[in-house]
Amino acid sequence: MDPSAELAAASRDGHLALRRVERQQWLVERLYAAHGTLLLLDDLAVELGVSGRTVARDVARLRDAGLPIETRQGRDGGVRLDVSGDRLRPVDLDLPEIAALLSSLAVLGPSASASASSAALKLAAALGGRTPAGRIARDPTEQETR
Repeated sequence: MDPSAELAAASRDGHLALRRVERQQWLVERLYAAHGTLLLLDDLAVELGVSGRTVARDVARLRDAGLPIETRQGRDGGVRLDVSGDRLRPVDLDLPEIAALLSSLAVLGPSASASASSAALKLAAALGGRTPAGRIARDPTEQETR
């Protein structure tokens, strides 16, 4: 079975899936902010208010999705995001792919995270201004104007 189909089938509860997505986005941002420093799973679990096992599953899912996450076992172990290639190659997306990503980001909402909001703005800009005005807030605290 396709890995993305397995991930989709893993949770049919939309609310739980949304919480997982928000948690995984937080993990990516937290690991990125650590600039490649190893972080302990238990410390991340405390910050998130979940079990270490939940964080380990989230890390495994993110790694399976292709993120460059390294885990080390043992006393000096932990988890880190390989930020050596943080400037990625350009991605060529067609209109349906951009729309799919924007739809997914819309589920999270514009204030889910600064990087989610930034990604939504960049994707909308790639559409050449064809998005409805005010739909994607430029700042999580910004109010929609009509």
